[in-house]
Order: sequence, then structure tokens, then C-alpha cells
Amino acid sequence: MSKVEVLFFDVLGTVVDWRGSIAAEARGFLNRNGIDHISAGVFADAWVAGYDASVGRIRSGQRPFVPLDVLNMENLETCLSDFGVAPTGLAQSELQDLNAAWHRLKPWPDSVEGITKLRESYVVAPLSDGNTRLLVNMAKHAGLPWDTILGADISSSYKPMPTVYLRACEFLQVPPERAMLIAAHGYDLEAARQCGLKTAYIPRDNETTAPGDRGCVDRKDWDFEAKDLVQLAAILSRILCTGSWTTPI
Repeated sequence: MSKVEVLFFDVLGTVVDWRGSIAAEARGFLNRNGIDHISAGVFADAWVAGYDASVGRIRSGQRPFVPLDVLNMENLETCLSDFGVAPTGLAQSELQDLNAAWHRLKPWPDSVEGITKLRESYVVAPLSDGNTRLLVNMAKHAGLPWDTILGADISSSYKPMPTVYLRACEFLQVPPERAMLIAAHGYDLEAARQCGLKTAYIPRDNETTAPGDRGCVDRKDWDFEAKDLVQLAAILSRILCTGSWTTPI
């Protein structure tokens, strides 16, 4: 790990609790608009369920790159329609504010402390499907202490396309073998590893059934695994101090 310079972080689900945050904001939206037949949690799940298919069309080249804000709004309108709510019957300002909830996602309790500790020894940056402005707003809202911010619009690609990981390494002038991805998603870690990055798995609630994770979530051969980012910081700090790779988790 003495040769690792940059730690990249998956954000949605790994650093921030997307489901809890979106459900909370959806609850207010549904209440304000008198929509009482939809559970906020069910609505949050349904909204994000359209993500993989919409991003898949971009990954496959069927559609040019558009930022996550655009995809989220399209999926929001589709989700409302699926629940029998006409988006055209709602104030545009209400839809825009709910879509902006992705800019206000709350961090997991260990995220700010863990990233702060890791930042003492490494360059730390998000590697997310979120667009740059979304990630900037989220960082300011949640107090995430990034050294720099790399949105999906940097590479005009979405994970797990190799160009996402390789372009991020190029941007920070670090060879892949001197970078590591920290994520709660097996498919993301596997793609990073295929590009030459080291990997660290952090389990998070509601993230074990993410699209693409089937067949990956039970793997135990990532370079590191820790219960949260604070513990990961302690593990890496001990390795740097002792030179021992076999640090107990």
C-alpha cells in the first residue's frame, strides 16, 4: 500500500445512503402533493430501479451520453406514471426539487470521518456515475472532504465501462496499479480490478442486490474488506506503519 497514491470511492450507496435519503425526501413530496397511496420506501426503490436500463442504453452505444440528472428526471416521470400519477399534473418546481434530492444525499455515519482519515495518506476522490455538479453539491451538503471531484461527465461514460476507471487514473496522473477503488458493489470492484486497480469492499445496507452484483457479492478475494471506512483507514494506516499486508480485519 506504500505504492498506492489515490483512493477512488464509489459514492451512491458506498459513501452516501441513497435509499434512506431519497425515501425521506420522497415522503415530503408525496405528502405535499396529496399522494397517499404510495409508500416512500417503495417509491424510492421503484425510482432507482429504472437506472440500470437507462444507463445500459448509453453503455451499449444506443444513446449518447447524458448526465445522471437527466436520467434521474426521466426515470422519476416514468416512475410516477407507473404509480398512476401524471407528472404533467404536478408543478415542475416540485419535480425539479425532488430530482435535486440526489444532490442532497446523506452520508453514512462513518463516511466523513473515514475519508478524512484516509486523506491524511492518500489523494481521495469520488468515482461515481453522478455528474460533477451533482457530486460538488453533495460534497458541500454532506461535508465530504474530497481532494478533487470526478463526475461521469469527465469520461462521458458510466461504470463498469473500463474507460471510467482508466480515465480517472489518467486525470490524476496515476497508473492503475497505484490506485484503489473502495465500493459496496462487487460488479464495480471487479471492473476496477480488471483495469489494474486494487480493491476494498465495504458492506452497506440495501446494496447487496444492486444490478450487476449477482455472482460478485459473496466474493472474499478483494484486496481489503472492512466494516466501514473508519476501520479501513485503521487497516491501511497500520499497513503503512508496519509494512504488514496481513492486517486482521
